[in-house]
Amino acid sequence: MNTSMNSKGFSLVEVLVALLLTTIGILGMVTLQGRSIQHSQDSIQRNTAIGLTHDFVEMIRGQAQEIYSKTPPKTPTNEGFKNSSLFYKSKGSNFSNTAACVTTANRVAKTPQEQLNCWVEAVTTSLPGAQALMQSDMYVCRSSSPGQCNGNGSMLEIQLAWQTKENDCLDAADPNATICTYRVRVQL
Repeated sequence: MNTSMNSKGFSLVEVLVALLLTTIGILGMVTLQGRSIQHSQDSIQRNTAIGLTHDFVEMIRGQAQEIYSKTPPKTPTNEGFKNSSLFYKSKGSNFSNTAACVTTANRVAKTPQEQLNCWVEAVTTSLPGAQALMQSDMYVCRSSSPGQCNGNGSMLEIQLAWQTKENDCLDAADPNATICTYRVRVQL
């Protein structure tokens, strides 16, 4: 029997090393897929919050008399924020007098209160856990600096929040946070 160096085939060690490398690669791909799904879900919820905030800002612009003391045609431009408005909501409170949305196939929301009701309903049905977070973590207020609802300044600050699983809120300071927020400051 000739035992020369040019034998053909693989040794058991080579097969095990190849199997180990393949397994590590597959596990890495599975982990990457899981993170990809997590980032996609966060992106969907964040885009929903952005769209709802945009809708709210446009609703306020269409109902300027509810937030400004002076509006056209009496004055050339919108001037002077009101101290209170049905569109304001401080953290720890609810919007005043909200009711079910009246919009149907034959009827649209006409009054500022009806529009607000429909917007609140859209928020609570579009963002996961928003109903429970409406009072504690969401607000709309006048703000002179970020995160400060002091009723001063020319900026309107809007914060929406939604519930996620632990470690799924990608922008939270606490990695174990289960509440994600989207905050925007706009000058109307």
